[in-house]
Amino acid sequence: MTVLKLKRGEDRRIRAGHPWVFSNEVDTKVTPLSVLTPGALVQVHSSRDEFLGHAYVNPHALICARILGRDPRQPPDAALIAHRLKVALALRECLSQEPYYRLVFGESDGLPGLVLDRYGEVLVGQIATAGMEALKGVVEEAIGETLRPMGLFWKNDSSARELEHLPQTAEVAFGAVPQELQVRESGLSFAAPLREGQKTGWFYDQTANRQRLLRYLPPGARVLDVCSYAGAWAVTALKNGASRALCIDASELALQFVRRNADANGVAVETLRADAFEALRQLHEAGERFDVVILDPPAFIKRKKDIPQGQAAYRKLNQLALSLMEGEGLLVSCSCSYHLAADDLAAALQGAARHTGRFVQILEMGGQSPDHPVHPAIPETRYLKAFFCRATRE
Repeated sequence: MTVLKLKRGEDRRIRAGHPWVFSNEVDTKVTPLSVLTPGALVQVHSSRDEFLGHAYVNPHALICARILGRDPRQPPDAALIAHRLKVALALRECLSQEPYYRLVFGESDGLPGLVLDRYGEVLVGQIATAGMEALKGVVEEAIGETLRPMGLFWKNDSSARELEHLPQTAEVAFGAVPQELQVRESGLSFAAPLREGQKTGWFYDQTANRQRLLRYLPPGARVLDVCSYAGAWAVTALKNGASRALCIDASELALQFVRRNADANGVAVETLRADAFEALRQLHEAGERFDVVILDPPAFIKRKKDIPQGQAAYRKLNQLALSLMEGEGLLVSCSCSYHLAADDLAAALQGAARHTGRFVQILEMGGQSPDHPVHPAIPETRYLKAFFCRATRE
C-alpha cells in the first residue's frame, strides 16, 4: 500500500485522534499528491516513518486524506466496514425501539464520507467523498451481509460531492426501494419523499428536539411551523394538545406531505406555500398571532464568508417570528449552520427581542439527536442548535 508521509510535526493532531490530513501537511517531496488516484488507499506515516493509520486519499481536495483505521493489522476492507456497521447499529438499537434513525454519521461512526439513514427495512445512503465512493461496492456488500435490508438507495445529490469532483447521482444499489419513505417517530406515522425529498428524505437530527417541544407546549396552543418540510413539528404539536397549526414551506411537494401526514395521524393542519420571510410579514400585517413559533430553516451560512449575511438573516427571521406573538409565547429557533456559533444565535435572538420590544429567556438548548453522535476531535460534527425560548412583553 502506498505511503502518505507527513511533514515534520504534522502528526500531532492525527495522534490526538483527528482523522483528517490536510494537503499542506503532506511531505510532497517524498510522496507527491499528484501521482495519487482519487479514492486510493494509503498508509499515513509520520516524518519518522511511524504508522499513523490507514486512509483513503483525494489529491484534489483540501482534506486530502481521511483515516479509516489505526490498526496496522486491519486494512480497510469489508470486514472492517462490517465491524463499524455493527458497532453503529448497537448504539442505535439502544437509542430507539423502532428501526427509524440515522445509522451511520460519517467520521463519528468511523466511516468518513458515509451517511446511512434507516427507514424500517429500507436504507438510504449518501456518499460525500471520493474515497468512500471507491469503497461503495465494499460498503454495499457489508450492508447486505450485516443488516440484510429490503433495499438500499444511494441519494448522492449533495453539493458536497462537487468539492470531491464527484457527480450527483441517485440510484438503487440493490433490492426493492419504494417511491416514498415511511417513518415512525414518537408513536406517530409519517410519509416522506425519497428522490425529490431533502437530504435522505427525513430529518432525524431533530427527533429529540421535537420531543423537547412537548415539555413547553401549552394546551390549546396556536402553532406556526416555519420551513416545515413534511410537517413533523406541527403534527407532533397537534397530537399533543395544540389547537391549530399552520405550516409554511416554499415547496408544494413538502406541503402535500404535510397534509397527508396530518390526515394519517388524525389531525387538521393549515398550509401556506411561500418564502418564509415574506410569509411572516404577510401574517403580521393580517393580524395573525401564535402562541408557539418554530423556526427550522435551511443553513443560511455554508461558508465562513457567509457569516455576516447569515447572522443578519437569522436575526431578521427571529424578529419576524417574535412579532407574531401576543403576550407570552414560545419560540423554538433552530440553526443547522455549523459556522453559526451557539453564542451568535443567542445574540441574534437578543437583537430580535430588543427590536420587537420583547424579553426573551432561553429555557433550553437542544442539539442533534444522539443518533448523530459528535466526534470530540471534529467540531464540525456538532452543527445543530435549537433554542427553546420564552418570550414576554417588556
